[in-house]
Amino acid sequence: MKKFRFRKFQVYKDALVFRKDVRKMVFDYFPKEEHFILGDQTIRAATSVVLNIAEGADRSTDKDFANFLNKSHTSLNEIVSCLDVAYMEKYISREVHTVFLVRAEKLANQLTAFRKALLEK
Repeated sequence: MKKFRFRKFQVYKDALVFRKDVRKMVFDYFPKEEHFILGDQTIRAATSVVLNIAEGADRSTDKDFANFLNKSHTSLNEIVSCLDVAYMEKYISREVHTVFLVRAEKLANQLTAFRKALLEK
């Protein structure tokens, strides 16, 4: 099936799981008053990673698709900033912060490699 080809990409699958885990982390650790402020921003950024991969996959050129992968990467930067704020405010522990930073970096590396491969075609 050529439609919805993004569903076959490992980076998309990993981004979906990351988004689910980010959402759980927000609701498990952030104070209730932050759920609709920093928490919402964090979840929206994680959702943006997933959505940009999906949207880009249906573009007419690999260069356009690569641009959407770049947007996904910038959303990861936003998540990392949100995690830094959450850690600074003591909503999450150093351990939770580190675990999510490592996972964000892995996704960033996947996006970068995928983007590079598209642009070298």
